Amino acid sequence: MALQLYDTRSGAVRPFVAGRTVRLYVCGITPYDSTHLGHAFTFVAFDALTRYLEHRGHRVRSVRNVTDVDDDILRKARELGMDYLELGRREVARFDRELDALGVRRPDAMPRATETIPAIRMAVGGLLQRGLAYALPDGRVYFDTAASGRLPELSGLDREQMLAVFAEKGGDPDAPGKRDALDFLLWQPSGDGEPSWETDWGAGRPGWHIECSVMAAEELGSVIDIHGGGNDLVFPHHAAETLQAEGLTGQAPFANYWLHVGMVSLDGVKMSKSLGNLVFVGDLLERFEAGAIRRYLLQHHYRSTWSYDDDALQEAAAGFKRWRDAAGSDARHPDLAMAFFSALDDDFDTPAAIQALDSAAEAGAGGTLRELAGVLGFRLI
Repeated sequence: MALQLYDTRSGAVRPFVAGRTVRLYVCGITPYDSTHLGHAFTFVAFDALTRYLEHRGHRVRSVRNVTDVDDDILRKARELGMDYLELGRREVARFDRELDALGVRRPDAMPRATETIPAIRMAVGGLLQRGLAYALPDGRVYFDTAASGRLPELSGLDREQMLAVFAEKGGDPDAPGKRDALDFLLWQPSGDGEPSWETDWGAGRPGWHIECSVMAAEELGSVIDIHGGGNDLVFPHHAAETLQAEGLTGQAPFANYWLHVGMVSLDGVKMSKSLGNLVFVGDLLERFEAGAIRRYLLQHHYRSTWSYDDDALQEAAAGFKRWRDAAGSDARHPDLAMAFFSALDDDFDTPAAIQALDSAAEAGAGGTLRELAGVLGFRLI
């Protein structure tokens, strides 16, 4: 059976078709606070998918960016009295340690926005030259969304919905001078004490969306195979990325497949740094084996939205222990291997694949269990 994946842009499960090298870009973190379970769900899911693509014979070139200049990190650095780059280095190091513990392999490249400024400046200049962006006298540069007419298609929302989401997610619909309320910043003047870079249209710093478009293109080229991230990034971030990238290069699609991971909530409310309702990975690692946490995450389908449940994590830990207890046998059960791979080929259904691993443990098929668990990044011995 061919691997089938749900492509958010087309709204359909499609056969995954790619060359031997799969170019994968996953939106990373803005490093100003600790790693929470929502982060872990996204990056464990893509780590497991990468491992499965490799099992199928692909070579995956993976990229995960670091947004190390942004309103949030600058605000947090001011609150702490720290240099924003030092804050970013500290939080990236903690993030890497915690993902390492969960068995998430580091990507081939982890570009930082601050290290990509020359390419970002060239991209903004290119969009201005192509008439897809406009500069205001105060140094702000906006992408001209009305000229493209594609936002409803890319967002799946009507204008009223887009305006609400745009404002909620850091947009500036009411900013003076804009041609359209949904136009998004490519470049902005820096505030007092903020980092600033010189450009032909004024000193300042980049907007969030252009950073990812440029980092993806710099590392993977104009058209990539899979672009991933949380489903809260569909609009405006990923819609903006598409408009910028395709407008700049004239090549489409920017990404052949868009894979979006569901949100993790606490008591029914999506985990977010702004709300402070977070379950931190570091705290969980003090209480549970890393393999148990990884199992708990992969017991949820990557597209599902779910709520953290401590009892369910306890049960996942018990299930992981059963795997380790059963892994010493060399017995095999080919039918369970077929069920496992069939589940993963069906839009990467890790919950069903884990059920097959449970069945292998119950059957005492330790050889099958070890082999299949390894495909998803579990070490049992």
